[in-house]
Amino acid sequence: MAVPRSHISLVLNSRSGLKSAKGDVSSWVRESLASNGVDAQILVTEQGAQLPELARHAVQEHSELVIAAGGDGTVSAVAAQLVGTGIPMGVLPLGTLNHFAKELGIPSDRDAAMRTLLAGEVGRVDVGEVNGRVFVNNSSLGLYPWLVAEREKGQQKGQSKWTASAQAALSVLRRYPFLDVTLTVDGRELRYRTPLVFIGNNRYSMEAFRIGARESLTGGELCLFVATRGRRQDLLKLALGTLLGRASKACELQTVAARDLRIQTRRKRVRVALDGEVTWMESPLHYRTRPGALQVIVPAGEARAA
Repeated sequence: MAVPRSHISLVLNSRSGLKSAKGDVSSWVRESLASNGVDAQILVTEQGAQLPELARHAVQEHSELVIAAGGDGTVSAVAAQLVGTGIPMGVLPLGTLNHFAKELGIPSDRDAAMRTLLAGEVGRVDVGEVNGRVFVNNSSLGLYPWLVAEREKGQQKGQSKWTASAQAALSVLRRYPFLDVTLTVDGRELRYRTPLVFIGNNRYSMEAFRIGARESLTGGELCLFVATRGRRQDLLKLALGTLLGRASKACELQTVAARDLRIQTRRKRVRVALDGEVTWMESPLHYRTRPGALQVIVPAGEARAA
């Protein structure tokens, strides 16, 4: 199915990673859409917490296409509101890492991305879900959410993001952020004491002992990595890798594929990362895959693959 050409809404996170590098994103989006003959409703925010509300507004306005313009966090927030609506999502990668856009085949150059998006086709991909919350890339417990919280403390004290990240990573040398978890994987029970539980929406490849990209977004499964206990220097390497977006096999990783996963922790509430955004959730955590639940725009000719 071709990309809808009318009743389009674009949800823009104007604080995306490319703003400082390439000027005002809002102006570029308007000019780019106009030059491609598209008249769209543009919904702009600088606050990530407002993204779900803007996406819901686009749904209520009976949009035929909703474009998420920003990084992976923006994409995830918009996707969560579109799952089950029948409204396709387009992805305009304006963030720092843009993992989901890359795996859809959307170019990193924003002009090329806009052309590809508007000339694309509608396909379907899977999403993951935990306790009713949708994610498109991955979710994690333990080290990564803990590091993000430590980094935010540093930034609140006036440190730059990179300085705060480095100090957060070094903090694992002083503290061991371990979790005791009971995993029920498709009915099979496993127990671990671990610094990191990583749940991917579909299978992530292991490249040179690193969690890499996904070969498919339509495999209908969750990919579970559990880090087993290592030395302090191993945890430091793992911390640096997770903050940089590529978890390293500094600690040994147990890998399991699943369609349904339950995680019980000793604590009633636990920090959980969903596509890089950290929230508190009630234990136990129930993860499941939702095959083909999200319609997305992919490059022309790739809709069957998606």
